[in-house]
Amino acid sequence: MRLPSEIIKYPAEHFINRELSLLQFQRRVLAQAADPSVPLLERLRFICIVSSNLDEFFEIRVSGIKEQIRLGDRKGGIDGIAPTELLRQLSDEVHKLISEQYALLNEDILPALEKEGVSFLRRNLWTDAQRAWIREYFLREVMPVLTPIGLDPAHPFPRVLNKSLNFAVELDGLDAFGRDSGAAIVQAPRALPRVIRLPREICEQEYSFVFLSSVLHAHVGELFSGMQVLGCYQFRVTRNSDLFVDEEEVKDLRTTLKGELQQRHYGDAVRLEMADNCSEEMAAFLVEHFHLGRQDLYRTPGIVNLVRLMQVPDWVDRPDLKYQPFTPGMPKGLDKRQDIFDVVCKQDILLHHPFQSFAPVIDLLRTAADDPQVLAIKMTVYRTGTDSVLMEHLVRAAQKGKEVTVVLELMARFDEEANITWANRLEEVGAHVIYGVFGYKTHAKLLMVVRREEGGLRHYVHLGTGNYHPRTTRLYTDFGLLTSNPEIGEDVATVFKQLTGLGQATELRHLWQAPFTLQPKVVAAIRREAAIAREGRKARVIAKMNALLEPETIEALYEASQAGVEIDLIVRGPCALRPGVPGLSENIRVRSVIGRFLEHHRIFYFRADGEEQVYLSSADWMERNFFRRIEIAFPILDTRIKRRVIREGLRPYVADNAQAWEMQPNGCYRRKTARGATRAAQLKLLHDLAANS
Repeated sequence: MRLPSEIIKYPAEHFINRELSLLQFQRRVLAQAADPSVPLLERLRFICIVSSNLDEFFEIRVSGIKEQIRLGDRKGGIDGIAPTELLRQLSDEVHKLISEQYALLNEDILPALEKEGVSFLRRNLWTDAQRAWIREYFLREVMPVLTPIGLDPAHPFPRVLNKSLNFAVELDGLDAFGRDSGAAIVQAPRALPRVIRLPREICEQEYSFVFLSSVLHAHVGELFSGMQVLGCYQFRVTRNSDLFVDEEEVKDLRTTLKGELQQRHYGDAVRLEMADNCSEEMAAFLVEHFHLGRQDLYRTPGIVNLVRLMQVPDWVDRPDLKYQPFTPGMPKGLDKRQDIFDVVCKQDILLHHPFQSFAPVIDLLRTAADDPQVLAIKMTVYRTGTDSVLMEHLVRAAQKGKEVTVVLELMARFDEEANITWANRLEEVGAHVIYGVFGYKTHAKLLMVVRREEGGLRHYVHLGTGNYHPRTTRLYTDFGLLTSNPEIGEDVATVFKQLTGLGQATELRHLWQAPFTLQPKVVAAIRREAAIAREGRKARVIAKMNALLEPETIEALYEASQAGVEIDLIVRGPCALRPGVPGLSENIRVRSVIGRFLEHHRIFYFRADGEEQVYLSSADWMERNFFRRIEIAFPILDTRIKRRVIREGLRPYVADNAQAWEMQPNGCYRRKTARGATRAAQLKLLHDLAANS
């Protein structure tokens, strides 16, 4: 296995920094919130998504850079930017982004919602009836669970949980014991709702809400009897949430991980968010206490955790302010109540989520659990959620005596706890639970059912580009393939054998597999297109993915561009490649499509002298996917389905002039504007594939 490309050096000017590119993606998401053509409550949801994305950005990406600086590593990445300089640039960009985000919320979205009967009431606008109700609510629901902590030698600064809501209170006067610390901390328990709906009878609007922060601000004096409150300021600390598990020290991964999860809430602080009315003295005190610099302080003109507004669209019954609901369609051949094994035995089935239903995958597992001819079920699980019908079917299959094997990735970031719970549940009913290969996350999406039929055993396989998570299949664009192709089945069986046992890697007939063959196969396919172009024949590469960062692959694309290969890249998130640079990448176009659904499928198209090779994959073109994960790319062998993938997964996105953004050589993006007919890929697919289109 070849070493990762960190040992290979290319000119730094060929690459855009990953973190700066990721912030460009957040700008494109924020643009959805600013778009008046997007339904109003969905615009609010996009505001929240930006905040959620930034939380993870600080928890993982910024914390990693800070750790690099702490360890004295001053070496920049492939883009050549040193860590200290990168941290400064990121701080500048995030400060600008947050300023624009709150301005959009306060000056546009909230006033527009108020006109539609959805209000977030400020304290100075509460009526007498509202004040009375809110006071009673505070005394009944809030005050009993609060523990104000005065800061003095006997009461040190309390431990502050990652991303929790807290209040710094400045006080004047002596308490019952004659103490005068001048400051206290009030922590809001996570059990308390951050947004509270007021009763309709005391409000002018149908939907009126107050923030928990406003409720506490109005009554904080109740917590400090006889003292004067000089100021009360909400704040929130974001901490390093990346888990570290030392392979040499671990004897039991699950037990070790449980211990690490408890510490995640108290990692090193990387960001401090504070209300913009906070006094300079208190801000300086908190910055010093959390060992942060001024660039790590983010003042917000509003609540410090906008993610908590994500629930509001679900509480407001206003369909006219949301995306129109749809019913996912069913592919031809599965629209009748036929046995799933009979259908897949006769033909491959392509599922295109969320436009088409995920139900056939659930049906395959449900039928397999009940079918006496099924001997074994094997499945990889990366993310599946705390409440998963798929996992329940696996449990039932094991209870019925099937040989159930689950390769469950315990290190799936922020899903570790749910996966540990499922591991316990599966083991209790006799299923084999494997944690993959230590040091390599199992990210491949594989489901295999072994069934006894006339003539011997047959493998029924599902391969996907997205997680086995029924909820996200309604939100993410992904492809899934159901097949009984015996050669594909043998490849999948070999991958499971690698994951659960020991032995040398073997060459697979059709699948490209990381960390062994995926990256070399991708690079070789790109270079084949370059060779074809040099011989004067038509050459083409179209690739769709979430991120493009791996240097050797990028250099292969540059070389192909210089050879005359036409290259279209549809990259949702960070992209280190610079498109459109004369003499380097003038034949490469990079676009990002941002819309109602999160673009998630990975599709690799190579013209291959007219043969048109198409692969679907769970992997982005990143070093981690190529070299530190177990990933699969699978070919579409059925000509009919291959045409569908091109027609649905590539052409609409290359042609999109409504929700597409074109990347410029400097890493910035420019939104496409329609000239003539408007073409939006996601809307077209909804129209073509959804059941109620």
